[in-house]
Amino acid sequence: MTPRVRPLPVEKIAPANTALLVIDMERDFVDEGAPGETPGGRALIPVINRLIGWARRYELPIVFTQEMHRPDRSDYGIELEFDPLHCHEGTRGCELAEGLSVEASDYRIVAKRRYDCFLSTDLDLLLRCKRIENLVCCGVSTNVCVMSTVFTARNLDYRVLLPVDATAGSTAAHRDAALLCLGDVFAYITSSAEVTQLWERRSR
Repeated sequence: MTPRVRPLPVEKIAPANTALLVIDMERDFVDEGAPGETPGGRALIPVINRLIGWARRYELPIVFTQEMHRPDRSDYGIELEFDPLHCHEGTRGCELAEGLSVEASDYRIVAKRRYDCFLSTDLDLLLRCKRIENLVCCGVSTNVCVMSTVFTARNLDYRVLLPVDATAGSTAAHRDAALLCLGDVFAYITSSAEVTQLWERRSR
């Protein structure tokens, strides 16, 4: 089975109401041998950098999220029943992956304690203050943090564009299953090429 692919509602997607959300591209999820290494995670970096370059060209807000946990493990809750220790504050594991095109002017959502980028963070406040209606989501992992975030974004009435070549899952099967679910009613399944060509005609 393949995810449903709908035509993008291009008339509703403009530079003024769109943001790029780069989810948890951190060393503990991307580096070789990291506790939460995502298969294919490092291969996403050039793809995401192309999306970042596109976003900068059109002056879109670029938001990087970073999962972080207190060293005393007090904020993990039941997460350690499912995942190994990861992303302790103050460690290299919380740093954004090497090679990502990050600038000081980009937004950061740090101290993210749960899979969902919206839960107990100021992401929704930031997006609403910027008058954002559309989110281009990318990063890791498709079936965990990306999926959790897209679910909430959709329920908050953000229109989500999900380029499949800019996200990776904990396994290929998990990624495919997540995309199948997300393409149903939660996101517009697309590609980084389609996203970066959205406004080409306008800029000529």
